[in-house]
This record gives sequence, C-alpha cells and structure tokens, in this order.
Amino acid sequence: MPEERRVLLEVKNLKKHFALRQGFLGRSAGTVKAVDGVSLHILQGETLGLVGESGSGKTTAGRTILRAMEPTGGQIVFRLEDGRTTDLAKISKNELRAFRRHAQMIFQDPYSSLNPRMTVRDIIAEPLIAGDVARGAEVDDRVRDTAARCQLNLEHLRRYPHAFSGGQRQRIGIARALVVRPQFVVCDEPVSALDVSIQAQILNLLMDMQKELRLTYLFIAHDLSVVEHVSDRVAVMYLGRIIELAPTRSLFYQPLHPYTEALMSAIPALDPDEVMKPVILEGEIPSPVNPPSGCHFHPRCPYAQDICRQTVPEWKEHHPGRFAACHFADTLSLKGASTA
Repeated sequence: MPEERRVLLEVKNLKKHFALRQGFLGRSAGTVKAVDGVSLHILQGETLGLVGESGSGKTTAGRTILRAMEPTGGQIVFRLEDGRTTDLAKISKNELRAFRRHAQMIFQDPYSSLNPRMTVRDIIAEPLIAGDVARGAEVDDRVRDTAARCQLNLEHLRRYPHAFSGGQRQRIGIARALVVRPQFVVCDEPVSALDVSIQAQILNLLMDMQKELRLTYLFIAHDLSVVEHVSDRVAVMYLGRIIELAPTRSLFYQPLHPYTEALMSAIPALDPDEVMKPVILEGEIPSPVNPPSGCHFHPRCPYAQDICRQTVPEWKEHHPGRFAACHFADTLSLKGASTA
C-alpha cells in the first residue's frame, strides 16, 4: 500500500438511536437502534463500499458520519489536510459549518435533492458561499470549472433543474458536492434512481473525479455489481452493525459471514452453468426496535447454533485485512459470487 494512503476517517462504536413515541402525551414506545456500534476506517484515496438490505442502517450510518444526523454515541475521527485530527461527533455547530468544505454528500434522488427555485449556477455555488470558501468572481470561476469537469454544458447554468434529465441532474448534484474540493464524499445510492444506460456514465464520472481530485468515497449501495466495480474494500451491514469487512474480491468470492454468502448468491452470473444456488434466508430482517439476542443474524442463519442465540460474536480480524463478526468464521466453508 502506498505510504501516503493514511487513515482519513476512523469511526469507533458509532451509534444512532431514535426514540419512539406514541399517544397524545408522547409516551416512550421503545428505541430504534438504527446504527448500533459501527466501527470502520477509510484510507485516503480509497472507496469503501457499504452494503446491506433495506433497513440495515447503511444510509443512517453515512449521514451520521457527516453529522447530517446527530450521533447518539461513538467517535468520528477525521484527519484534516494539515494532519490534525478532529472528532466530528464532538464539534460545535459553528465548527461543523466550517468543516463542510472537507466532506460532502451526493444523494440518491437527483429530483428531490436540488432546489427547484434555484438556477444550476446558484445550486453549485451555494456550498462555496455558505462555507465562505470563495467570493466574487472566484465563485463563478469555480462553478464553471467544476461544471465542465462534470460534463455539464456551461450554457445551461442559468436554467432550472426541471429542464434536465435524471442523469444531468445527478451531474449537477455531483458538481455541487465537489465544487468546494472536499477530501471525503459520502455517495448515498448515487445511481439507483437512474436508468441502467446512464448509471455507467455517472459511475465513470465519479471514478474520474476521484483520480483528478484525490477524493475518498464511502459508497453506499444495494446493487452489488456496482459496489464490486467501484470499491477497494466493502463493509456489509446488518441490523445496525457491520458484520464483515474485507477487500472487495475477498469478500465477494471468499466470504466469512453467512449473511454475506446469501448476498453473493443473489448476484446473476454470465454463465448459466456456473450459477450458484441462491441461499434463501428465512423471514424478514428483524425490527431494530427489538433486535434478536446474541448474533442479530441467528434467526435467519442456516448455520446457527446455541452460542449464536446467546452470545454476541466478537468483531475480529480473521485474516490480514479481513474482519467478521461470526462465531464460526474460521470453520465455515462458504460460497462466494460466481466467477463466470
């Protein structure tokens, strides 16, 4: 690994819980543990994929890391360009406003994430002005440069979002996120709302911009083929916890956790003779209000034993760079995605 690829972001035991209220008096009805003890790190210049079923907590984790949601507990340690580190979970709102120039987010829906009353120019310029990153003519210079990098027609900067297609709107959203030249970007399902024919163009744009601007990505998605294409490493999330993290190829083709095996079995193969038989999981993902005891995955796991129902598995490194939370990660022989 190149020496300059230091840890940019380290998340330690991150939690985001939501209180449930019911009735006229708003009595407590429990707690939703959307993110429940997530720990991970992201290296400078890499893309860490984050996958899991709907309801796993991956989007909440991404937004909490950026303090778009207030964390319930844990640390979010970010390394600034000058080498200093700061715990984003503890900084004030004023400090957070100044920090926004270092980290941005690209949202899933290009239709609802852009203000329909603002021109494209003003949408892209807003982070520069709000963060006091640039003023006067420099704002327009930065907007035009970033728009051109994102392959937007400069003649369209005075138009409004409704005049553009989904792919063009997502380019506007990307330009808005990158105009401040951040170090870190959370990409929250950035292509899931787009036609398949457009998805590849947006993914290629994101990877090109990563190389040009030396960006670091947390790439949240449910499409495993997309994640495999863009990610250096992948973390798998289940019911608010990370249950496996490994280099992309290792995780896809040599999984350590039964849930990862089930995810990989659903990926279509090019050769029908090499298709892996899908692993059918029983039931739905449990409620984060009342998660199962022990290993959260045990009610759906085909390999579960008594210890899984009683004891939370230890999160540990089973092979260099390969982490998993499973009592039997060292003994199970799990199948990965088809190599066809």
